[in-house]
Amino acid sequence: MLSYMCKKNISDKNFRRISGVKRDTFQYLMGLLSTNLKGKKSGPKNKLSLRRRLLLTLDYWRNYGSLLKTGEKYGVSEATACRVYRSIENALAEAGLCRLPGKKSFLTELDESFTIDATECPIERPKRRKVGRIKNRQKHFYSGKKKRHTMKAQIVIEGRKILSTSFGNGRMHDYKLFKKSKTRLHKNKHVKVDSGYQGLQKVHANTDLPKKNTKKNPLTKDDKKLNKAQAGKRVVVEHVLSHIKKFRIISQKYRNRRKRFGLRFNLICGIYNHENKGLI
Repeated sequence: MLSYMCKKNISDKNFRRISGVKRDTFQYLMGLLSTNLKGKKSGPKNKLSLRRRLLLTLDYWRNYGSLLKTGEKYGVSEATACRVYRSIENALAEAGLCRLPGKKSFLTELDESFTIDATECPIERPKRRKVGRIKNRQKHFYSGKKKRHTMKAQIVIEGRKILSTSFGNGRMHDYKLFKKSKTRLHKNKHVKVDSGYQGLQKVHANTDLPKKNTKKNPLTKDDKKLNKAQAGKRVVVEHVLSHIKKFRIISQKYRNRRKRFGLRFNLICGIYNHENKGLI
């Protein structure tokens, strides 16, 4: 695969299918790494070139195979593959790839529309022991919605651009994660959310929230039409999440340490924003 990826005559479509990024985006990442790593020379010379180290990192994110298998593709050991992709992640983070526009844009007086949604990423079952205030980590990360242990990630988008992210454990409710993220919205902002954010309309009046069906108050035909219209406007955030989850490190069971989950998620969001800046 490595020799195939290094060929110049490989089509752009196949390059993206294997690495997960466009060829232009790959050159952009190479530029960030070259600028960030310029003048930083310490330790023995790397066995892999900068191009191959970036390919290894993208291959690991995209396919999420074992480090042993990933290292074999590039002719290095499992430990070297681990050091390579962690160093590339740190360099991309220092170069500012994971810096999203942030929450300041929510406080301007401009009449803009945002969409908020949360997704759950499965993780391995934690060990059942006390850590700090958490008495039972298995119960702490268990999601009643997915019936498995998960990490929860929330994104806020404007159009197709990801503005901010926030993370929590799988047990945390969507609206509770919103409050934990300390996202403040100007009264002129129009917000579209799903039924997991019940209660947001009490804090922010300009909120599109679907009406829930109850036993005593079933939905009428008009309510169903309204919910369908709102879902059609809100579906863009689902498309954004599907693009992010093309990297299997986010969509499959997460086997790495949870401390770096937010860093990797933000790096992938930065790549997405760069590739779709023409659509924003």
